[in-house]
Amino acid sequence: MMPKKKPYHPNNWKAYKEAPDKFFLSLPYDDFMDWKMAGWEIPSSIVCIIRETNRQTGKVKEYVYQRESAAKKKARAIMAEGVSEFTVCTHDEVHHMYPQENYDIFEDPLA
Repeated sequence: MMPKKKPYHPNNWKAYKEAPDKFFLSLPYDDFMDWKMAGWEIPSSIVCIIRETNRQTGKVKEYVYQRESAAKKKARAIMAEGVSEFTVCTHDEVHHMYPQENYDIFEDPLA
């Protein structure tokens, strides 16, 4: 049995391309950043979302948590492994974490 072919859904890119500029509202950069970057919303049943990017393979995994303790455990596990960078999104904040080499400021780097 052959799989069904997905139906074609036409898009109207030509209509947008040919539309005059006055059809589109201008949005200042600061307003755009407030709207898109500071305006995230996650459901009330979700405490935390973690998006992990493996720096060696480039693969991205996303984890959604309903309990803060489980999210902390996963964040600690990613940090202990030390090969991925990850973003933690809660209702109030977004944090980007990445592995960084530790070095001694008193050690001679050329030795």
